[in-house]
Amino acid sequence: MKTKFQKNLAITLFTLICSLGNSAQADNKNILMVLSSYGEKNEQGELIKPGYEFDEMSKSYLVFKSAGTNVTFASPSGGELITDNFDTEKPYNKQFLTDQQAVTLLKQTKSLSTINPNMYDAIYVVGGKGPMYDLAKDQKLKQLIKSIYEQNGIVAAVCHGPAALLDIKLSNGEYLLAGKRISAFTNLEEQAFTKKWQLPFSLEDQIKAQGAQLIKDGLMLNQVSIDGRLVTGQNPFSTADSAIAVVEKLGLATDNLPQFKDDNTIKLVEQFYVDSQAAKQTFETSKQDYSPMLLAMFGVYQSKYANTEAERNVALMLMELTSKDIDHPMLYTAIAQTYLDQNNPQQAINVLKHSKTKFPENEQINILLDEATKS
Repeated sequence: MKTKFQKNLAITLFTLICSLGNSAQADNKNILMVLSSYGEKNEQGELIKPGYEFDEMSKSYLVFKSAGTNVTFASPSGGELITDNFDTEKPYNKQFLTDQQAVTLLKQTKSLSTINPNMYDAIYVVGGKGPMYDLAKDQKLKQLIKSIYEQNGIVAAVCHGPAALLDIKLSNGEYLLAGKRISAFTNLEEQAFTKKWQLPFSLEDQIKAQGAQLIKDGLMLNQVSIDGRLVTGQNPFSTADSAIAVVEKLGLATDNLPQFKDDNTIKLVEQFYVDSQAAKQTFETSKQDYSPMLLAMFGVYQSKYANTEAERNVALMLMELTSKDIDHPMLYTAIAQTYLDQNNPQQAINVLKHSKTKFPENEQINILLDEATKS
């Protein structure tokens, strides 16, 4: 039988444990995730105005949730939003869509006009083309960003999300971006990937115009810039690391946060610039951890927009490495074109003759083979 002392000790310990649990819950960090309301579809369900980037939202949310933070979705209009087209079968999107609590929160975004900045430790602006049209000029959002930043909160944005950081003047009269290291979607990336929409301005140019130092990596490579309490990511493949940087800035553990195959694939691309043979071996021995299709597509785009011979060489290596897995005429014509760009027509002819045996009716192969033969 327990003594009175033992009973009192048990009650005290139980009370202490409960208070610690409540304290931990109270200490949970609150993150405001901001999404564009600009997206619109016609009666046929076709996207006629760009919205936010679902992949960026889902990756960021999964990182923040794994870190134990509380996430609030907000937008200029509030309510359910139109997203850019996305693949529901991507693992991170599928994981988000099976989380009913997350889906409900997303369908009920809070209007920016109802947000109290004092409730949040960080604000995180998701990209997509939509922010270039609405978040870039939303004065309520700019006031929220200013307030959270000036109360020592974290301000973060990824891809086109940094458009929301433009024209924000702090209490000292300086632009938020002035003198800061900032990453965002670059002019080269716009040239390569922004085909459907006529954007209202160049994000890269406007960031520079406000006195920021634009920090950029190559086409679609992962670049996250951290300047004090300001975190920005260059493109969709910078999303997870941008979110992780926010978690770290909030003083939370970053161990065991989610990793995504496509992000790891782009990091592998970066290794090809450092040690191509080691990177090649990593891919061949751990192919299940990477996306051959993404490597191939990166090679195709890099070959088209390469500014240096090093970029062209890496592009060629990626395309040839993945041609065993991605047997597609577009890949072969891109390889051949790269050899032509390197003034190596004979190698281009060899590639095209080989690909013609597989795709004899492909018009582009035949046209390029004719050009290579005449060169």
